[in-house]
Amino acid sequence: MELEQLRQLDMVAQYGTLQTAAEHLHLSQSALSRSLKRLEEDLGQSLFDRTRNSMSLNAAGRLALDHARLILAEERRLRDDFGALAKRERTVRVASVAPAPTWRLSSLILEQYPTEILEPDIVSEREAEARLINGSCDLVVMAHEVRIPTICSKTFMHEDLYANVPSGHVLYGRDELTFSELDGMTFLVYGGIGFWHEVHERMMPFAQFVVQPDRTIFLQQVRTSNLLTFTTNAPENTSGHESRRAIPITDDEAHVTFWLCVRKDAPERIRALFDLATA
Repeated sequence: MELEQLRQLDMVAQYGTLQTAAEHLHLSQSALSRSLKRLEEDLGQSLFDRTRNSMSLNAAGRLALDHARLILAEERRLRDDFGALAKRERTVRVASVAPAPTWRLSSLILEQYPTEILEPDIVSEREAEARLINGSCDLVVMAHEVRIPTICSKTFMHEDLYANVPSGHVLYGRDELTFSELDGMTFLVYGGIGFWHEVHERMMPFAQFVVQPDRTIFLQQVRTSNLLTFTTNAPENTSGHESRRAIPITDDEAHVTFWLCVRKDAPERIRALFDLATA
């Protein structure tokens, strides 16, 4: 008895005729008939009531169908579970306090290991550190060095913040700006910037922020809105536009070094990815 024969039995039951089942199975009608006869021989009992122009399941056939569907359902679960396991073994869970490090991490890792699946999540610094310590993430990006004996932490990248100023705005001609000069103005900001939003609110307590959670819509609005926005010098950052001018912000808080962190007891595969990213 073969699984394929059980699938054939199921298909005949679903479609009602040998001809229709054969078409969906991409078999000739005679080949399907021979296969089902072999199944009957293996089971030692006829499964169909046959007439000249039709065939239908008999009591033994209905019993066989019930068991066949249970076996096929278990086979699907087996394949699904093994597929999920294979995906987990290729998935790298990344928690980061800002999006740009995840963009860079993706380009570095996937260039060398194209079968890996990066699963990034932008979280607060507190949440990122908690996931690092409890091991629920493989790699973690922080905005400060983590000095814990069980953690390996290395500098990963630098990022500088710019005001993204539309043409015609009073600030458009400036060569540099400070947070205090920007405080009180209204900004269009992407909701997934993590750490940077905390910097904005802390350094500009009187500013107004119009938050757009969808990055695609945010980028469209950057092109059409007259509101100030922010951008950075991360190569993967696409939030600039030719009608806008990126003006550097000089405050120390606008310049951040990100650290990539990994547990020292992480699997060898994850440590290898960490070493690749920080080389």
